[in-house]
Amino acid sequence: MAVFLYKALTKEGQPQEGTIEAVNIEVAISSLQKRNLIISQINPADKGGLLGSELTFFSRVSNKDVVILSRQIATLFQAQVSALRVFKLIAAETENALLRKSLSQVADDLQAGSNISEALSKHPKVFSEFYVNMVKAGEESGKLDTTFQYLADYLDRTYEVTSKATHALIYPAFVITVFFGVMILMLTVIIPKITSIIKDSGQEVPFYTKIVIGISDFLVNYGIFLAIAVVLGAAGLWWYSKTPQGRLSFGSFKLHVPYLGTLYRKLYLSRIADNMHTMVLSGIPMVHALEITAAVVGNDIYKEILTKSIEEVRGGSSLSASLAQYPEIPGIMVQMIKVGEETGELGNILKTMADFYRREVSNAVDTLVSMIEPLMIVGLGVGVGILLASVLMPIYNLAGSQN
Repeated sequence: MAVFLYKALTKEGQPQEGTIEAVNIEVAISSLQKRNLIISQINPADKGGLLGSELTFFSRVSNKDVVILSRQIATLFQAQVSALRVFKLIAAETENALLRKSLSQVADDLQAGSNISEALSKHPKVFSEFYVNMVKAGEESGKLDTTFQYLADYLDRTYEVTSKATHALIYPAFVITVFFGVMILMLTVIIPKITSIIKDSGQEVPFYTKIVIGISDFLVNYGIFLAIAVVLGAAGLWWYSKTPQGRLSFGSFKLHVPYLGTLYRKLYLSRIADNMHTMVLSGIPMVHALEITAAVVGNDIYKEILTKSIEEVRGGSSLSASLAQYPEIPGIMVQMIKVGEETGELGNILKTMADFYRREVSNAVDTLVSMIEPLMIVGLGVGVGILLASVLMPIYNLAGSQN
């Protein structure tokens, strides 16, 4: 049972408010109407107090959640269930607090007379501009079930490519973090104790041991200042990355990092082609499709390219001609788009390009992982070996001289 807060008017026009316990909001409304009350407002009561509000505040909706949601909506629309009933049913079964709250508000807006795209647009943290415009196109064409199926397939593809690239970097990042943690621990705790033994012996210390001892002394004496500098530097970079110039600089840096730059290029090209093909096949005008793609591409260099192309397409230029000016767009992609424009098969051509670049991203990630693992093993082995040799060799020499 759930508790609902309501405001209503009696038949005499007297205001009345209170709480009612019911299985769901429909039963609550029905019970109040049986009491001859005219309901002006009814909402679920906050069952969790502060904890409940924190759950909603800290909740987030993942790409996977939206994929599952889209498939559920498509299935219910195919079963001829009304839009209002669809969102109420899914809201009641959703575990994610933020998504449940958003879907309930969408259902309320639908009940008040809004269309689906308008109701979804009020929740940009859950439904992107791309998602809302696709739904709007589905409403205009009368093919909402197909549109939500398209959206689920598209988000599924995007999730697969992005998560594969992300997961490939988690293991190396974890190993490198642990390595640096262990090295710092050794240099600040263990090496200083061994250093005192070496210095007390009075023997000649090799130059590489002097370097290790110098690093250890620096970290012990000034490590806190180094840590503060690193934190401030990271905060400064984060702030700079949020500025327009910073986003452009970081976007350009991503595209020019050796090997990783190629991977990022293919990822963004796959995203552009996939967005464009999904919207073109759904009947969204080219200029609007470019605007939405520019907003969701995720890199300011490509965003700037697409934004400039919008003006040229508005001026009568073809998409292929406007994109051909930029070296970040490969010639093969420009030529394929040109063929699609000439044959009237632009949507299918873009789908082919999206599939091609998605496979390229997958292959590049597999190659990167196969390269990183042996390099990490060698690098970690060399680093630990140098550190141990630097402190153990003088001790062995000391032990040998005493014998």
